[in-house]
Amino acid sequence: MSGKTLGKTKFVEAMKEQLAINPKTTALVAVDMHQGHLDPDIGIMLVTEDERKRVLANAKDLLDRVRKYHIPVIHVVLHLRPIEIKRSNNQFLGPARMVNERLEPEERSWQGKTVSGEGWWRPEIMPEVAPGPDDYVINNKKTYSAFLGTDLEHLLRILGIETVALIGINTNTCILCSSFEAANRGFKVIVISDCVASAYGDDLHVSALQNIARCLGWVLTIPEFEEKLKR
Repeated sequence: MSGKTLGKTKFVEAMKEQLAINPKTTALVAVDMHQGHLDPDIGIMLVTEDERKRVLANAKDLLDRVRKYHIPVIHVVLHLRPIEIKRSNNQFLGPARMVNERLEPEERSWQGKTVSGEGWWRPEIMPEVAPGPDDYVINNKKTYSAFLGTDLEHLLRILGIETVALIGINTNTCILCSSFEAANRGFKVIVISDCVASAYGDDLHVSALQNIARCLGWVLTIPEFEEKLKR
């Protein structure tokens, strides 16, 4: 097992050497960096406190850096109508809610977590990573994908983007799904590991990053990403 793991590590590191990034054709896409995941006062699917602080601090730092390179920043946020909360077409959620009711709190999954159906669910983007005056905001995300049903791809094409750098929550759902969809559309995919986290647990967070790095894109730290931008 150790030999196989070492082989994959060598592959991932060698792939980083092959990576070239052109700031003029790169966009940073921040996915669901909102109160629902990152505000302990009102969040319903919170990452842990340590992860919350880590991701927000690092994302703020990253946003400050990429704006100096005039890289477009696109915020994609989940917004749900009351009817969409009550009648989700995700066939996993209903059974997950029923299973959760039979389990102790520590055994429950974040899947099936109840969102109030009294009105729109419109969690605001966290103030630490609030959109700047030149940023773009897409606020009709409905699924795990930042692309499905949104105009993200259209905007990226209009901007002449070839490389999509992703940050946000959750690593193993929305970030992983959006990474696959970006790759399927022919974009070069980068995930900034300092700026992603998962409410589902560190094991799935790590697994998602490994999946991305081995199969469809590059997983970089902030310093690694900026070093590539300088070249």
